[in-house]
Amino acid sequence: MKIAFLGLGIIGSAWARNLIDDGHEVRCWNRSAKDFPNFCTSIQAAVTGAEVVFIVVADPAAVQSVLDQISHVLTPGMLVIQSSTISAHWSLRFAAQVQATGAAYLEAPFTGSKLAASQRQTVYYLGGDDDLIARARPLLEPIASFILHIGPLGSASTLKLAMNMNVAGVAQSLCESLAFCRAAGIPDEVYFAALARNGSRSGLSDLKEPKLREHDYSAQFSLKHMDKDLRLALETAAELNISLEQIGHLKAIYQRGMTAGWSEQDFIGLIRLVDK
Repeated sequence: MKIAFLGLGIIGSAWARNLIDDGHEVRCWNRSAKDFPNFCTSIQAAVTGAEVVFIVVADPAAVQSVLDQISHVLTPGMLVIQSSTISAHWSLRFAAQVQATGAAYLEAPFTGSKLAASQRQTVYYLGGDDDLIARARPLLEPIASFILHIGPLGSASTLKLAMNMNVAGVAQSLCESLAFCRAAGIPDEVYFAALARNGSRSGLSDLKEPKLREHDYSAQFSLKHMDKDLRLALETAAELNISLEQIGHLKAIYQRGMTAGWSEQDFIGLIRLVDK
């Protein structure tokens, strides 16, 4: 298929390479120029004539910027697959902007790190009509381990924020419990040996164990992006009239990490706030 891929960050670049390897005609664009196959310096040139447009950028403001630049070259029959992590509020707003051009809009947030993206293990949460999901499946299934149809537009974005709330909470508990043991003189190998046989072991603890042991805070998922997701979750909770007390506390911790200058590093690096 003819694909425009907009956003070549940690995840987007891995997906784009996989789609190229699958034989699709992929034109790529990123806000900052990159040495990447089929890179277009013009976003309009990348999108014009495409059948499918992937958007994988940082936040609602970045999605808005992309759509404002390409709306006049979107045409009926095009499918826009929006995979940036945003809230239902923004997803519905962007869907209306895309649909006004005659193009179709599918929300496709995801879970999975850089490693999962490169190894075709991404899990997609899809929000939209069945017919749009059927159109997207031939592209998404080869680069994913699983696809979940969550419901109508907006539902997938909400679920994605809920999943990241879980991740942030588990990660903070992991950091604080490890720092607690380190402060008491318990070696990391003993801590993780015990955790491996405990009911609280998780996919996240397995993923982050090497980084915590090696004090490696290079980004698999950056602090700034999780901070943004917690902000969007709190904004959505206010719209839903529910209280997220733990997430509010977590957001304050993330702000401390941002103030410390760790925004581009992995969110697991927040252990430095409690670790001796």
